Amino acid sequence: MTEKQVWLITGAGRGLGVDIAKAALAAGHAVVATARRTESVTAALGESEDLLAVALDVTDTAAAGAAIQAAVERFGQLDVLVNNAGSFNAGFFEEMTPDAFRAQIETTLFGPVNVTRAALAQMRAQRSGLVVTISSTAGIAAEGDFLTAYAASKFGVEGFMEGLAPEVAPFGIRTMLVEPGFFRTELLTPQSTQFAQPLLEDYAERTQATVAAWQSMNGKQGGDPAKLAAALVQLAALGEPPVRFAAGADAVATFETKARALLDQADAHRELSCNLAYVDA
Repeated sequence: MTEKQVWLITGAGRGLGVDIAKAALAAGHAVVATARRTESVTAALGESEDLLAVALDVTDTAAAGAAIQAAVERFGQLDVLVNNAGSFNAGFFEEMTPDAFRAQIETTLFGPVNVTRAALAQMRAQRSGLVVTISSTAGIAAEGDFLTAYAASKFGVEGFMEGLAPEVAPFGIRTMLVEPGFFRTELLTPQSTQFAQPLLEDYAERTQATVAAWQSMNGKQGGDPAKLAAALVQLAALGEPPVRFAAGADAVATFETKARALLDQADAHRELSCNLAYVDA
């Protein structure tokens, strides 16, 4: 990669995407900031020779291709793709409509799939590039209520990036998964979080308590998104960025707890597990 990188960031009209764009610009990089409405990018980031605002709905494959083309036409290359755009469809699985569940997958799994697919041809031609995908600790461990759709999408992202990494590594392309814990972003605002309509009496009491708990966290999360953005710029400058980055002390704790749980589960029925091979007569 050249010293001055060209970044394309999805969901850069508000929230963490804005912080990442600001950090990349402050480090002297060029930024293609995408959002559904370019006006939101301009309002958040202003105007600069090193900034290009592009309209992008990550569920639209044609728009993803057009965004990559715009980036290359303006800046000549693409060094860092940040799959950041996201949403949170929250609710108990039985109360979430099939359309709502599918919408979560379309945005937070197929969104990165679409934009990454569009970006890889350029990165492969360059023989360099970094694909950063903002996952979640919910992609490591689905702990708590209301996470079925969101965790399914994030576990999918984890598998997608992990599977993609060895395919593109021979072309000088790296991938980095970022698993934030609770950061004070706009994810829990009404603009990004949609709660399923309560339908079943069996869930009623827990639904009321869980909605209240999620709403009470909004604006009080412990993580600083500006610090996370600065950390990502620092990591992207490395010759070998980490395959996974646990973002926040709570994320580190989640990694450690899940690792211990997997080891315990491997040991729990080790003899039975290891005696399942076919024995030739």
